[in-house]
Amino acid sequence: MNTPSARPPCRESRRTDGAHYRALLLQLMSAELKSDLSRAYLGFAWWVIEPVIYMFVFYLVFGLIFERGGPGFVPMLLAGLVSWRWFDTTTRSAMNVVPRNSALMQQVYVPKIIFPLVAVAAGTLRFAVVLALLMVFLFVYGIEPTASWLALPLVILVELVFVSATACLTGLLVPLLPDLRIVINNALLLLLFLSGVFYMALQVPENLRGYFFLNPMAVLIDAMRNTLVYGSFPDWQALFWVFAASLCGLAIAWWLFRRYDLVYPKLGL
Repeated sequence: MNTPSARPPCRESRRTDGAHYRALLLQLMSAELKSDLSRAYLGFAWWVIEPVIYMFVFYLVFGLIFERGGPGFVPMLLAGLVSWRWFDTTTRSAMNVVPRNSALMQQVYVPKIIFPLVAVAAGTLRFAVVLALLMVFLFVYGIEPTASWLALPLVILVELVFVSATACLTGLLVPLLPDLRIVINNALLLLLFLSGVFYMALQVPENLRGYFFLNPMAVLIDAMRNTLVYGSFPDWQALFWVFAASLCGLAIAWWLFRRYDLVYPKLGL
């Protein structure tokens, strides 16, 4: 008599775990956003007020005090700042997200890669709000939608993958090498001025432009401006290489997660 083979339900188990971790990701993101909103009296309004103040300060410094720009400077600056701020705030948040959840790690097992993904999800939601405001501003400013706006979802997708890779690498490496926090903070400040936030790529000397576009954020900011402000399609080849490099970054982050997943709770974060 043949007896059925006792084979563990691997697929079903993985499916159940996947559903459980997705639910956990949503729950942690909700908790992160509620905590963020509860820290201020105005709550959700700060999602709008803070980036508006941030952008106004840079416009005041570069547009009025130093008199940079000219016609079209404001939409050019705002498009760059919106793209940059998504990357900058998410990366900075990801540096602290694993230590911030150390108590949870001590109580139950949670895949540590979920924590930087929470920072990405929360940052992306804030970015969506600010991007919607930017598009309304562009329309009021007199820049009407063109066919190039159809490329916007792809530009956003590439930046989302890049931001995810950067956040995951940052979130998983900083707890292992705490001194990286200082390096990353200074690198972000340097990149702010090397990514073309305050100037157009065409203003970079031609002999240096190839090096300038080795910076993924310079490619993404230029793509955002071309798509929304200048009515032209982005450089698809440059976006492809950013996308490919970001996938490599995610693969490295996944390896770090698998290699050190059980180490983080022992670090005394």
